[in-house]
Amino acid sequence: MSNGSFGNNGDGENGQNGQNGGNAALDRGEGNSGRGTVTRRRLLAGATAVAAVAVTGAAGTAAASPARQGHAPAAGQGQVPALWHEFTRTPFTHPQIPYVGRSGRGGGAARFPRRPVVADIRDHGDVTDDGSTDCAPAINRAIAAAGRAGGGTVLIPPGTFRIDDLIRLGHSNVVLRGAGSDRTKLYATRNLTELIGAYGSRYGGDKSSWSWAGGLIWLAPTARWESLVAAIRAKAWPFEGWTGNRRDEWETLTTVEPARQGSWTVTVADASRLRPGGLVLLRLADDAGHTLLEHMSGGGPGPEAYYWDDKTKLTSYVPYEWPVRITHVRGRKVTLERPLPLDVRPEWDPRLTTHVPELTGSGVEGLTLEAVETPQSPHLLDKGYNGVVFQCAYDCWADDVVVRHVDNGFGLVAASACTLRRTRVAGRGSHHPYFCREGSHDNLVEDFTVEQRTVPAPAGTQLHGINVEGLSSYNVWSRGDMQMGTFDSHRGLPFANVRTDITVNNNGRHGGDASAGPLFGARFTHWNIRVTNGRAGLIKIDGLAPRSATVGVDEVSEFDQIDVPDFTGDLHSRLELYGTTDVVRPRNLYEAQRDL
Repeated sequence: MSNGSFGNNGDGENGQNGQNGGNAALDRGEGNSGRGTVTRRRLLAGATAVAAVAVTGAAGTAAASPARQGHAPAAGQGQVPALWHEFTRTPFTHPQIPYVGRSGRGGGAARFPRRPVVADIRDHGDVTDDGSTDCAPAINRAIAAAGRAGGGTVLIPPGTFRIDDLIRLGHSNVVLRGAGSDRTKLYATRNLTELIGAYGSRYGGDKSSWSWAGGLIWLAPTARWESLVAAIRAKAWPFEGWTGNRRDEWETLTTVEPARQGSWTVTVADASRLRPGGLVLLRLADDAGHTLLEHMSGGGPGPEAYYWDDKTKLTSYVPYEWPVRITHVRGRKVTLERPLPLDVRPEWDPRLTTHVPELTGSGVEGLTLEAVETPQSPHLLDKGYNGVVFQCAYDCWADDVVVRHVDNGFGLVAASACTLRRTRVAGRGSHHPYFCREGSHDNLVEDFTVEQRTVPAPAGTQLHGINVEGLSSYNVWSRGDMQMGTFDSHRGLPFANVRTDITVNNNGRHGGDASAGPLFGARFTHWNIRVTNGRAGLIKIDGLAPRSATVGVDEVSEFDQIDVPDFTGDLHSRLELYGTTDVVRPRNLYEAQRDL
């Protein structure tokens, strides 16, 4: 990377030019314990199967993805990088590539639940399909009725249905289903500032938090949503995560004994309150020396020398909170749905705690949400014409959903294990087409499209892209067609995230202010990325991201937003098959891991 100065920061504040250096070897975790047992033979067999699919162009949902059209290689093409062979030997503890094979709803399950139909919006109020009536009351009443019934599907028929209020899914196991994104449209006439109020920032200033939070379709547990709205209206700007403003008041279920990153089983002090299928929150607090943040950054001299104490926005995200389901309890041994994302060390006071009761098993399918077309707002002053947002949601999903003319498209806010599939951001252009923040983990965004804007960007606006920030980890963006935007690592030390099999016209800018700390933690991977305009900017990350992997990326050149690494010295990053014209095998890193 060039050592030029950091360009205009995406959030309008001066970026923190990293001044501290490299990383020693990342601590390796335990091997294949619990249900995570994977042999090298199975791993290689899975890689072979994925490569065969890529060569033959197999049919299925993915084959219809815009990101895949025109990119299938001829038989015999492609190269298998050395990094893949290394990964198959240490899949849960590889020093550069994270294990994301269980990211997404249901541990990456290919199918979404088909819940029985329990309500039709036409049975719950005055509804017209020509846009002449406010249908939001009927839709919300139908959703509430499904919630009272214990779950089920709420149908919206074909047509255009005006909504003058937001649509809120606050009960688990409720699915809002249209007749298809090309047949059912919700036409939103008002923004979140009008509907709820001005949402300032807990960090001060005149920023609007609707620039990165809230949706006109908002999936969040009822109690969490009501407390958020009350805080916003009282101008007591809330923490938006699993424990809210009462971050130190949640009940400890048990403490956890030391374990290594990659372990599927942990030993607890007392398992009497833990049950298979239950969702718990693993909480890791930092210590005075910030050794947790150093560990997230790969460890070693660079992170140890980095000055953390003035990174107030970053430190506000700690404790690290990781929701996970329990799959098995035997004595004091507890097996988890996914392997540990980090080491568990005594100095971080590791414990399993209670949390906001999660929204789980809910989804949005088969519809378009179109906001009234207004000019895009100046940067950080968004009014809240936002799309679909998941908050404190686990095992939820969106499928075949389009948002148009929005300030911000699809959001994951303290959301985990959710899948966004066949989603599309279209219309006049948006600030964040996709945002992933406030400790969101293990999510999957696949078969996604960011369309080229239909009108020129107004002066003073900003375009990011597929955003990740705020200690978010193990998220995947797969099979994407980005006709505009960028790979927006928005500071706040996101780590162990994967972007794979994506075509991008890289014309956006990343964001993040100085107090949010480093752009990257350890184990970021960009795998098979096609850059149509040859522009750099958080795509080729071997010179920026510690212990990262950049594999099969088109050649790119710097532009006016030039970054320097936050950590000086050896970053222990890997670059392979850079600028190659061959297709990398496996083509899609997430699918290769999932199919193992």
